[in-house]
Amino acid sequence: MNEDVLSTPGHLISLAARGFARLSESRLKPLGFGVGQLPVLVALQNGKASTQRDLARFARIEQPPMAQMLARMERDGLIERTRDPADGRSSRIVLTRTAQQRMPEAITALFQGNREALTGFTGAEAGQLVDLLKRLIENLDQIANAEASSGD
Repeated sequence: MNEDVLSTPGHLISLAARGFARLSESRLKPLGFGVGQLPVLVALQNGKASTQRDLARFARIEQPPMAQMLARMERDGLIERTRDPADGRSSRIVLTRTAQQRMPEAITALFQGNREALTGFTGAEAGQLVDLLKRLIENLDQIANAEASSGD
């Protein structure tokens, strides 16, 4: 077998993802955020989700890990829950004032990290990389959905 499994896109993307996660974590930690919380923070800041179910869907994680993450975020003073006036069984989740105040610095730090990681890339190359990764993620989602459907 002549193929080098360590040079496959899957392995290289995994290494890059871990590198980005370490970089992001080191820059977010002083602000009280974790890299795993990023989709939740962004969704709440942008108004894209406000319930646990919507946040789990947005972040592409299952409900139990989302519940655990939200409990930690609430404990750490990053989110608050309020009763949903339309559905008494459900809660609306919002960022606390502290989290809102820290978000601009966190976003700046993340963009800076991305710029540093893409040193030597032209703007066109960086744009192409983003486009290719989006297509790859789409393909992986389609494969996962097809396999989930066939397993039912």
